[in-house]
Amino acid sequence: MKKGGWVLWVSAIVGIIGGSLFIGTLIGSWDKSMVWSMRAEQGATVTVSPTPIQLKTILHYATSPVVPQQSLSEITVTFDVLQSLNRPANFLVFGLGHDSLMWAALNPAGNTLFLEEDPKWVQTVLKDNPDLRAHTVHYRTQLRQADQLLSAYRSEPACSPGTATLRGNHRCPLALHNLPDEVYHTEWDLVMIDAPRGYFPEAPGRMAAVFSAAVMARDRKGSGVTHVFLHDVDRKVEKTYAEEFLCRKNLVKGVGRLWHFQIPPKAKGKGGSFFMLRVVEITLDRLLIENSCVDGVRCENAYVRCDIHI
Repeated sequence: MKKGGWVLWVSAIVGIIGGSLFIGTLIGSWDKSMVWSMRAEQGATVTVSPTPIQLKTILHYATSPVVPQQSLSEITVTFDVLQSLNRPANFLVFGLGHDSLMWAALNPAGNTLFLEEDPKWVQTVLKDNPDLRAHTVHYRTQLRQADQLLSAYRSEPACSPGTATLRGNHRCPLALHNLPDEVYHTEWDLVMIDAPRGYFPEAPGRMAAVFSAAVMARDRKGSGVTHVFLHDVDRKVEKTYAEEFLCRKNLVKGVGRLWHFQIPPKAKGKGGSFFMLRVVEITLDRLLIENSCVDGVRCENAYVRCDIHI
């Protein structure tokens, strides 16, 4: 074998071993945190064994050259949030892919659900991983419509983020209106948006996923915030829609191509919406301009609306 071939072969082996060690380390850290929690609550040490899906995940990444789409540092952002909750979480993931086993393994006692656009891909993945739970999603958007949708939603009351609903909302193309009831009835602690495809004009794009995640988060009835993670923010559409609907003020961390938002529920009795606040945009914009947009605050209307609509 040529020298170059040996280098590639060794690199592949190192990558596989490194990937499996990384997943194993994350799972081990989760187990340790759970043990310490049970010690504090019960006054005794309880041994927590890896679950079947965790063991399968370690085996999968140890024997496959395929690795998760996100980088180590990006994955760690979500992992840290799962650990901080210190309990099983409701975790909604847009996209079913090479990292799905990992996400499910990092939330072993929780509810992890995947939403995928391609029904054939769902069948392929679930055939080899029947423990994963996934539903097919039909998107009504195409990436080439992103600018038009962003301009048009403000004139459609059914798209008002503060008051919009999702189920049965046919009037708003950004609303995922035909998801399984489970998605609507569950209060999601974490939402990962790493799909659908958004790299060619006819692709669905992530416009509806971002909008719908914002609606679900603001409609939360329980305490606490909803953690929303958006990947590929180096792309124009992801970044623009995040700033419009998830809001810069809710951005708590950015690592690599991943942004982490903490979205609070809307205040009780206050609908609040981008659409309804148009009457105050001019005054607020003038005020911001007079103050020279200090402290890095940008003067676009989207930022003004985000700051006061909740």
